[in-house]
Amino acid sequence: MAVAQDADGDTLGLLARERGRALLAYAYLLCGDRRTAEDLVQDALVRTFTRLRAGTDVTHAEAYVRAAILRGHLDTWRRRQRWRAVRHLLHVPGDETSRDPAPSVATGSAVHAALATLAPQERVAVVLRHVEDLTVPEVAARMGLADGTVKRYLSTATAKLAERLGPVPDDDEQVTVDSRGSR
Repeated sequence: MAVAQDADGDTLGLLARERGRALLAYAYLLCGDRRTAEDLVQDALVRTFTRLRAGTDVTHAEAYVRAAILRGHLDTWRRRQRWRAVRHLLHVPGDETSRDPAPSVATGSAVHAALATLAPQERVAVVLRHVEDLTVPEVAARMGLADGTVKRYLSTATAKLAERLGPVPDDDEQVTVDSRGSR
């Protein structure tokens, strides 16, 4: 990822062109919904580039945007948790609304379906640990939690994922990826 800054200083444009898909994929792994992921990336770009100093290179700008995506996702999750705690105060009998339709929507990916079964905090921990390849202390720092809490989330999530996807292979075992359509 050795991307330098544009000659005209357009760090935002270069970041969007060169790393936009990676940022969207990262946000999608965190939240599991394409539209929400797009919103997370857009909000993170706006937050980052309204405060970013001129002359910041693309690599540092991407790190700031990724941190803003994570914070935005966690803030939304916390807000929803808080709302669930007080929503019953506004409940009108007979006014039941349908729950989130996401579980009823069929997905084409077994991994996506398995990630969808995880609690939001577990999902974030798994993505940071295994997709971002962070250590447990780094994941804990990003999530603002203790190492032990992150370990618990990872342990619970690993058990849930193994139940859905099968056991995690040992380091000695080779994993074969079925590449359909490849020649």
